[in-house]
Amino acid sequence: MKSTHLSLIAGAAVLAAVTGFATVTAPGAPAKSAAKPAALLPVERAGLVCPAPSNSDLAETQYTAFTPAGEGGEAKGTAELKPALPIVDDEDETDPKKAKKAEEAAKKAREKAEKPVLALKEPGKPVVAEANGASAPALVGTATGKLAPGWAAQQTTEVTAGGSRGLLGVTCTAPDTDFWFPGASTATSRQDYIHLTNPDDTGAVADIELYGPEGALKSDVGDGITVPARSSVAILLSTLTSEAVDRLTAHVTTRSGRIGAVVMSADDSAGSDWLTASEDPSGTLVMPGIPADATSVQLVAFAPGEDDADVKVQLMGKNATFSPAGNATLHIKSSMTASVDLKDLTRGEPGSLRLSPVRKDRATPIVAALRVVRGKGDQQEIAYIPATGPVGARATVPDNRAKGSTLSLTAPGATAKVKVTASAGSGGEPAVETYTVKAGTTLAVTPKAPEGLKGSYALTVETTSGGPVHASRSLAIASDGIQMFTVQTLPDDRGMVEVPSARQDLSVLDD
Repeated sequence: MKSTHLSLIAGAAVLAAVTGFATVTAPGAPAKSAAKPAALLPVERAGLVCPAPSNSDLAETQYTAFTPAGEGGEAKGTAELKPALPIVDDEDETDPKKAKKAEEAAKKAREKAEKPVLALKEPGKPVVAEANGASAPALVGTATGKLAPGWAAQQTTEVTAGGSRGLLGVTCTAPDTDFWFPGASTATSRQDYIHLTNPDDTGAVADIELYGPEGALKSDVGDGITVPARSSVAILLSTLTSEAVDRLTAHVTTRSGRIGAVVMSADDSAGSDWLTASEDPSGTLVMPGIPADATSVQLVAFAPGEDDADVKVQLMGKNATFSPAGNATLHIKSSMTASVDLKDLTRGEPGSLRLSPVRKDRATPIVAALRVVRGKGDQQEIAYIPATGPVGARATVPDNRAKGSTLSLTAPGATAKVKVTASAGSGGEPAVETYTVKAGTTLAVTPKAPEGLKGSYALTVETTSGGPVHASRSLAIASDGIQMFTVQTLPDDRGMVEVPSARQDLSVLDD
């Protein structure tokens, strides 16, 4: 009997190690204590992917990677971003000489892909790398140990002429399986490429669906797109359908594997920038950080479910929340993209847009994004602000400059306080400031740059009290009279994760 009891104990102990909840007791004996609640611990591993920066030979790109100082475990860890592998189609090559040449080129590419473009050494200090021209690759990478919690990377590209003119900024994204892009286009005046990057050692298969104002667009080539292991593909959206639609919603899902997905949008008359995915479908959405001098703001929204959505459109301005004249509400039909031109609704003051259900008992999930224009005529420049989640415990955006950075903070519910830390750059000391964001308003501030700053720095925002805060960072660079700019949102970095605590009671009855 004693051996039976010991076997039972051993088996239950294994279960406890796996589930984190099992408690070992003798048969028929009551448990002496319940399992401990889940513990909040730093993540031990994080992954990021960055798209190929540009197809312009004039492109000048700066990569920046950063992990905030703080709780990160005992392991030292690594954080590296490496080039994605180029896609080589040589399966049908029958010429032995050409096949051998292709094999050698693939070998060199694999060797190059093992050399990091960015390698972070310690938390609290950003690292920077540069790449010029159209040959700069997509990047894939992993952070472990104390470098994993809050690991963030940014690529900022300046193109001064041509169809891709503009300041293009994008926060490198965590791989996932589902992405929504309201605000994409297949219009003849637009060149929108969707970049799919696979960080894993096995291939991924993705599907792309397009939805316009009348519903799904006909497409025979958006299904079953293969993204090879550790590679990236860019697909021109207008090649997926014969329909030219100015404002549509693109939906990317994976059948197998996981990817990072972002859209590079170029407008013939208004420049270019990256459109990142909207927050997951929700009844209430916030798009923070519309510049005070925006000359045009276009809202694009989509209801992916079976129900139509009726939402209130509200601008959270400098001092209060109000509805734009003539656009207090928006009706979004199921599976159809809705859009509205809000023009220059900020009227010289910074603001953030909130969409919420007209009826609280009918909170239909939606996705949304803003297309923002600054300047007029041939001096226009565009940026996108997708709906984003709150800052939560902490969020970070790298690559801020001594001039041109603006941090926007909005509190859609209760008044909140946040701590903002400007990291050291390649030189200097961190700077910390605290801000109060009043309920229903947007606060736009110029961050205090670190003393003795050299190069760029990272901004980390932490909510210290009050209600949720949504944030974005705008970076502006003047070029030939054009105020080029880009906007990046700051959702929670998810640097902490709940881990169930195993608790074992090894007492047994001895008979």
